[in-house]
Amino acid sequence: MKDNISTIFSSYNIRNITLKNRLAVAPLTRVSGNEDGTTGPLMKDYYQSFAQGGFGLIITEGIYTDKRYSQCYKFQTGLTDEKQVSSWKTITDAVHSSGGLIFAQLMHAGALSQYNKYRGRGGAPSAIKPLGEEMKLYYGKGDYEVPKEMSTEDIKCVVKGFVNAAILAKEAGFDGVEIHGANGYLLDQFLTVYSNKRTDEYGGELANRLRIYQEIITAVRAAVGSSMIIGVRFSQGKVNDTEYKWPKQTADAKYTFESISRCGVDYIHTTEYIAKAPAFKDSLPLAELAKEYGKVPVIANGGITHENEANCLIDAKQADIVSLGKAALANPNWPNVVQTQQQLKAFNAEMFNPIADLKTANAYFKQTL
Repeated sequence: MKDNISTIFSSYNIRNITLKNRLAVAPLTRVSGNEDGTTGPLMKDYYQSFAQGGFGLIITEGIYTDKRYSQCYKFQTGLTDEKQVSSWKTITDAVHSSGGLIFAQLMHAGALSQYNKYRGRGGAPSAIKPLGEEMKLYYGKGDYEVPKEMSTEDIKCVVKGFVNAAILAKEAGFDGVEIHGANGYLLDQFLTVYSNKRTDEYGGELANRLRIYQEIITAVRAAVGSSMIIGVRFSQGKVNDTEYKWPKQTADAKYTFESISRCGVDYIHTTEYIAKAPAFKDSLPLAELAKEYGKVPVIANGGITHENEANCLIDAKQADIVSLGKAALANPNWPNVVQTQQQLKAFNAEMFNPIADLKTANAYFKQTL
């Protein structure tokens, strides 16, 4: 064990909860639930392993929020009924028994829906075919379909879905919820200029494109009260467009993070390809912009593999917490390995071949033993 404690191993408070360290597991799509949206048999051990491995916080894969247009992937889990709640309760209990905290990431697919057992076709801000192709790692095939343009009544149902899912997350034992506003999914589709061509109060200027975020956060807070943590995730790039940048750059970041902070979020989670890289030419990283303008705790994600990279982000005050994705998949015990100065394993994409589910990952690990 090291004599000097790294910054990442210091405790940190997000409002009314204390994380034992600054290390979080990032949301990672695993398509390992059951057809009815309940958690699959491999998921309890998967999430518990991160808590046992020393992570202070675990953020779940994206969980769909309603039985309308929100489901994105085949074998994705939901928080829409009591059966799904009960299945997640088994996981939250396991994480808590191993000393961890766990937040539910609440997600609506929008136009990027690859599978929906409830509606079939996706719904989105505008009837615009998404860029790129469906993701084969998550049972996708071919081009995305043109989604239905959501009516204002549909948008109200979206907000209601997030609220109901947050209430059920609290019932399921989650310590907080993260509103997924990133990576090209529904909320990000409202924020993105080329996927939102609306002419009503949800389209046009940035204030309108952020309206759905504000309505969801405000409604969720009113529903779950002050005791539950609420965060929101932002990115510029998307799963189907890694190059996108906010059009007014730092000015957009300033307005976005200030506006979201005023809604009462407890933290902002940013994800970029490289967390420490400038968000725009000659600008601060996106996480640091969130810290400067949001004035709330910030979780940074993107390309973080080693201890020094994580410490640098926090020591430079670019973030308060770091979340690990692929590095955590390769090393569910990353914090324990680093603290005991053992060798970290490199991520291997074979863990996702042919499907990025837990069955494939388990088979890979067995082959490498």
